[in-house]
Amino acid sequence: MPDLPPQPTPAPARSPLAKFPPAIRTAHERFLATKNPADLDTVVLAIVLDHQPAHTRTSGEITAPDSARLIADLGFDSLALAEIVFFLEDLYQLTITNEELLRITTVGELHAFVRSKFAAPAAA
Repeated sequence: MPDLPPQPTPAPARSPLAKFPPAIRTAHERFLATKNPADLDTVVLAIVLDHQPAHTRTSGEITAPDSARLIADLGFDSLALAEIVFFLEDLYQLTITNEELLRITTVGELHAFVRSKFAAPAAA
C-alpha cells in the first residue's frame, strides 16, 4: 500500500474576539466556564464600544454607563445595532428577535437582556 501524503491540519477557527484585548477574551472564557454575569457584562460592553460609530466616540473612551442610550447617546443606527446582535448571536449561539431588539434602548438594558438569555431555561 503506498504511503499517503500527510493531510493538512485544519486551521483553528478564528475567534470572533481575536481583535479584542486579552482581558476581554479572558472575561469571555471565564464567563463560559463560570457563567458569572459580570464577565458577560464586560464582554457585551466591549462589543458595544467596538461597534460604536467612530464619529460619536470620545477620545480614549473605554466605558459607557448603563444609562447611556444606544441611539441618542452613543450614535448607533439600526445597522450598527444589527451588527451587535449578529456578533452576540454568533459568539454565544443566541437568537435575538427584532421585537426583542426594539425593546433595548440603553447599555444597561442590553446587559440585562443578554443575561436573561442565559438565565432562561433551555427549550425541551
